Amino acid sequence: MKKIEAIIKPFKLDDVKEALQEVGLQGITVTEAKGFGRQKGHTELYRGAEYVVDFLPKVKIELVIEDSMLEQAIEAIKQAAHTGRIGDGKIFILPVEDAIRVRTGETGSDAI
Repeated sequence: MKKIEAIIKPFKLDDVKEALQEVGLQGITVTEAKGFGRQKGHTELYRGAEYVVDFLPKVKIELVIEDSMLEQAIEAIKQAAHTGRIGDGKIFILPVEDAIRVRTGETGSDAI
């Protein structure tokens, strides 16, 4: 099993969710996040005063999948989150040793 963590632009969340559902994946966790990479934030004007916004709003998507679905899930996220502009995000893939469904006690891929 693998865990995918994807950091994307907030307005791309619905597109990514739909793309993942189309390839047969269900069950994702979404967290609102703030951060910056190469963008390094931007400058805004508020009531005549200029200030720097260091941390930009992002969305973190997490899902655990079977190894056989990995390439499909990654491709779906890449295509749905892509705008071609700086700050499109990142995808991280991590190994998962085990998963346990609390309600039934199922383990492994049965739990996801």
